[in-house]
Amino acid sequence: MFDQKACRIAVCTSCKDKQSGERQGYALIETLRASIAADPQIDAQFQVSGVACMAGCDRPCTVGFHGQGKASYLFGDMTSEQDVADIVAFAKQYATLQDGWCSSVDRPGKLRKSTLARIPATLFSHPMSAEAAE
Repeated sequence: MFDQKACRIAVCTSCKDKQSGERQGYALIETLRASIAADPQIDAQFQVSGVACMAGCDRPCTVGFHGQGKASYLFGDMTSEQDVADIVAFAKQYATLQDGWCSSVDRPGKLRKSTLARIPATLFSHPMSAEAAE
């Protein structure tokens, strides 16, 4: 059965470490899942899953945040040993942000400087008119 939660943390499973050549995404997924599960407040809201590629190959390992009606984020240069605490801290913050939007200075630790993309939420309440599409 698919676990449907309000938010998702996606971790690239294709990214290769620049020095070792190892794919670190699977280790990061396991560490994140354990850390998220240890906090019932965010465990109820976040699913952690792998994704084959998020086109951040120059900045391995990439991690994305997605939420219904929220801005999405893509972070690069993440490792399971050093960055899990910052990723979990951002998950707690992201869960409280109604639209997911926050300034880089408000993000924890390394996530302040490792943002590859922030994508506004898609909020369509009505079909786009022909005039607006032109």
